[in-house]
Amino acid sequence: MSNLNITNKVSEVAKSDIEELNNKIDSFNAGKEDEEKFRSFRLSRGVYGQRQEGVQMIRIKLPFGRLSADQFIRIADVADKYATEKMHATTRQDFQIHYVKLADSPQLWADLEDAGITLKEACGNTVRNVTASADAGINPKELFDVSPYAHGFFQYFLRNPICQEMGRKMKVAFSGTDADTAYTFMHDIGFIPRLKNGVKGFKVVVGGGLGSQPMLAHEALEFIPVNEFLPYSEAILRVFDRYGERASRGKARLKFLIKDIGFDAFVKLVEEEKKSCINKKFSVDLDAVQLAEPVDKVFEAEEAKDIELYTNWVKGNTFDQKQDGYKGVYIKLTLGNIFNETARNLAAVVKEGYCADDIRVTVNQGLLLKYVKKENLIALFNRLYDLDLVDVGFDSTGDITACPGTDTCNLGIGSSTGLSRELERVIKEEYDELLFNHDIKIKISGCMNACGQHSIANIGFQGMTIKKGAFVMPAVQVLLGGGFNAEGEASIADKVLKVPSKVAPDAFRTLLKDFEENALDGEYYNNYYQRQIAEDKMYFFTVLKPFTSLDEVTDEFYVDWGEEAKYVKAIGVGECAGVVLDLVGTLIEDAKEKFDKAISTVENGNWQDSIYHSYNTMVVGAKALLMGEGVKCNTQIKILKDFDENIRDKGYASFLENSFEETVLQINKNEPSLEFAKSYFEVAKNFILNVDEVRKAQIARFESQEA
Repeated sequence: MSNLNITNKVSEVAKSDIEELNNKIDSFNAGKEDEEKFRSFRLSRGVYGQRQEGVQMIRIKLPFGRLSADQFIRIADVADKYATEKMHATTRQDFQIHYVKLADSPQLWADLEDAGITLKEACGNTVRNVTASADAGINPKELFDVSPYAHGFFQYFLRNPICQEMGRKMKVAFSGTDADTAYTFMHDIGFIPRLKNGVKGFKVVVGGGLGSQPMLAHEALEFIPVNEFLPYSEAILRVFDRYGERASRGKARLKFLIKDIGFDAFVKLVEEEKKSCINKKFSVDLDAVQLAEPVDKVFEAEEAKDIELYTNWVKGNTFDQKQDGYKGVYIKLTLGNIFNETARNLAAVVKEGYCADDIRVTVNQGLLLKYVKKENLIALFNRLYDLDLVDVGFDSTGDITACPGTDTCNLGIGSSTGLSRELERVIKEEYDELLFNHDIKIKISGCMNACGQHSIANIGFQGMTIKKGAFVMPAVQVLLGGGFNAEGEASIADKVLKVPSKVAPDAFRTLLKDFEENALDGEYYNNYYQRQIAEDKMYFFTVLKPFTSLDEVTDEFYVDWGEEAKYVKAIGVGECAGVVLDLVGTLIEDAKEKFDKAISTVENGNWQDSIYHSYNTMVVGAKALLMGEGVKCNTQIKILKDFDENIRDKGYASFLENSFEETVLQINKNEPSLEFAKSYFEVAKNFILNVDEVRKAQIARFESQEA
């Protein structure tokens, strides 16, 4: 009997998801669930293991970073109840809350779902939180507001069977303008608005990504109408699901698939796959989500509580909207952190009418308030001043992006948060003019996974280590030249060299001094960087080489920034994606669960989804039998081919009339009709009914060989 309190405001499908998580946790605690399979399950429900044993990080899914004041209050209340006194804004425009007990996660989810906030597919091998330019809808240069389309993408693929268990995660972004403030160039799929003969559409880019091998996205389409971008995206996901790497997590991203088979071959597969998509055209419901609306309330003019700070705040944290008379107001959150009580107080300010009830989390871990009347700026400043939310320099050099690093992440090597605080201190105290510089961006990651986006920073730092004798000290890889140049062209940062973390601030000072002394008037940092290395490839290596010396190392070098104890390198099991299941029996049970979904979707008339459940039934079942033969499986398409060679052709699957590959790939050779769904279901049914017999024959054969 469930002890969950789920209100009637929660949809039946979400209620089922929450109850399933609760039941799985009970089953896992009772020793009835395979640990690896359970990990994969909880990740796709936003429940992520922390560095600290026994607690979880909960990742919330906020499409395009939007939340209402009431939702902000709910997140704060939930964090107070189940976690800690603060929440963390991420570069994926959502929130994370830390130190949650596993047993509390279902009720936490139910409490959030009651306010229209989901955890579903926030982690795992799924479509992650869809991001978008925070200023969409108010940017003077935009062709149209991308917010409804980002929300449409979220809705279309949430719980969609084609993307529940891909080889790896899929990250998607919508930029409001060609300035690409959503960083589509580093996403698996990116969309940039276009108008063609009065028709709204998007430029589509694919195959970007960061991590240990960052790559820029390719332009797939110069223009696609808005009623075709979702079916096209579905075709991309289907191709990635079938052809993408699954055995090696390091290669299991769309960028590597494109690199391996070639971009032209990838585009051809996508075009061929379009036939299997249920929808050839799909119109997004532009009213599916409530967006910002102008507010007319006027507050009495007051004197700013700090006139000098107010002047700088207006200069560095506000901008004119395309709507006359209104300002957008940015809030800088140091390290993306905000106390729950502060969040509630800020939400109260929003509800009072100082701005629209449409708060956006930004890609650099801040917040944006929309539709602030210009005559209300002083009044709003004073309210934010009381909440300590008027830190100047949003998205400037002094607004450093950093992941949690060794604070909570299993993979963290370096204290990205500690170094970030130190560099921000250096900027405020020694280079305060950089609080208004938006051309030099600093980003820090605690490991190579690049959650802090160091690979696209003008000046980036990645957590590493240096060994001296028997001791290990924290270090950082210095990267330069990522992000945008003066022409708006994106680039991936170059690795320069590695230095001890304790000298990173001095190395940073040297880089700033070098730029100040040698840059041309008005020259962007990346243009300067490229000009220097064009003349001398080793220029920046030479500039920074003195900081690599270990001749004068002291005890403090072995203590990372923000820490008190001596550094100990401790890396846990990363959970940035789902795990690969290796047990044959577990996989067979997994295949049967997928067939159960095929049955339920057929019975309730959802024949569209049943097709993909039938497909997955056969692929997973075949993988199990191949593993039983000792055959390694790294892609779905290889599973189909290997099954014919290693099982069917050897007489172990005589129930198949045609080749297994031909049988399964009926899915992209036929239009997705009701008639095809029924016939395909019968094929999957015939297959799953015979899997156990083939497995028994395998075991008997192995036992006889051993005897």
